[in-house]
Amino acid sequence: MSQTRISTLPNGLRVITRDMPGLHSASIGVWVGAGCRDERVEQNGIAHFLEHMAFKGTATRSALDIVEQIENVGGYINAYTSRDVTSYYARVLAGDVSMALDVISDIVLNPVFDQREIEIERGVILQEIGQSLDTPDDVIFDWLQEAAYPDQPMGRTILGPTERVSAFDKGDLSGFITEHYGPERMIVAAAGAVDHDRITRQVEQIFSHLAARPQTLREPARWQGAETRRVKKLEQAHFALAFEGPGYMSPDFYAAQIWTSALGGGMSSRLFQKVREERGLCYSIFAQSGFHDDTGMVTIYAGTSGDQIADLANLTVDEMKRAAEDMTEAEIARARAQLKAGLLMGLESPTGQAERMARSLAIWGRVSEPAEVAARIDAVTVADVRTHAERLIGNARPALALYGPVRSAPTREKLTQRLAA
Repeated sequence: MSQTRISTLPNGLRVITRDMPGLHSASIGVWVGAGCRDERVEQNGIAHFLEHMAFKGTATRSALDIVEQIENVGGYINAYTSRDVTSYYARVLAGDVSMALDVISDIVLNPVFDQREIEIERGVILQEIGQSLDTPDDVIFDWLQEAAYPDQPMGRTILGPTERVSAFDKGDLSGFITEHYGPERMIVAAAGAVDHDRITRQVEQIFSHLAARPQTLREPARWQGAETRRVKKLEQAHFALAFEGPGYMSPDFYAAQIWTSALGGGMSSRLFQKVREERGLCYSIFAQSGFHDDTGMVTIYAGTSGDQIADLANLTVDEMKRAAEDMTEAEIARARAQLKAGLLMGLESPTGQAERMARSLAIWGRVSEPAEVAARIDAVTVADVRTHAERLIGNARPALALYGPVRSAPTREKLTQRLAA
């Protein structure tokens, strides 16, 4: 039977594992509680740049050595940067877990930041930024984030602006590590064919020399809501509307997920059925929830033609209001089932298990068993969902991002008035 075990080193670094009987592989990684929310304005993009540079060589491994050691045994190694965390992880067969941990810890603790490699990777990231800017249904979410949280870390892009990325040097990278990569902000998580005691002993050998350091307080997120409208000759008009939702700690956490799923989480959702299937106003429309410890965001996105953008925007707002008033038990039950199925399907993957454990430990200090989470989802009533929706709409200060042939789209103010009518 699977068992989750947690150990904490004297310096504050935590190790969490879950053995998954029957598997021959495992995922293991280091999750660092430092992302773009931890950047000062002049550092915007540095956390993501650092994630890239970790793979460009250490004191004992070249960039090629890093990937070859993992891929020579059929494994996979990757990393990502979010607003709250930077993750470095690998998936390998059971016999290669120790090697994978050695490689991952090496790139986290011992990057050399060779100047030539910095310049090469700078070019790669600038290409990544350019690609994002050329992808309307990608960049619009950065603009929406900025409109929701203007002039603060939560509203800044993870990739950073071109002018910042073009100027970062070795000192900037090393400084961010010194400031934020303390052991108390690190979690080593592993799932699959793993041995907790063996992993913990290796983690102690590798990380125990790190000294705990004072925590840098994050700037609290302040939802404001604004509009950004960028008119451009494109085939599609891109529409993104967001509302402040609850954070991870809120009692509305599960109600918010159920509401969003029922509203726009699949082909059977309100928005998909009303806006696409009945009216044919778009090809793609969905709603999603995002969470942080101190805030959250409910986002609705759709792409349509320039001459239908006004109808789509107005109908979307109308459906939000209607759903808050008459969401049915059948819709709630379907959303509950989707959430529970998504949870359980994700936990069949060792990478999904490790990710969930690290995130849960960082946020709540514990990991809930799937049965506990399912019970909390099942406990959400229709009244809970409607109350959450009414509160969200009643306190509406939406953020709106529009891109493409969007001259005829209603303003944020018009949509807010329509919600309140």
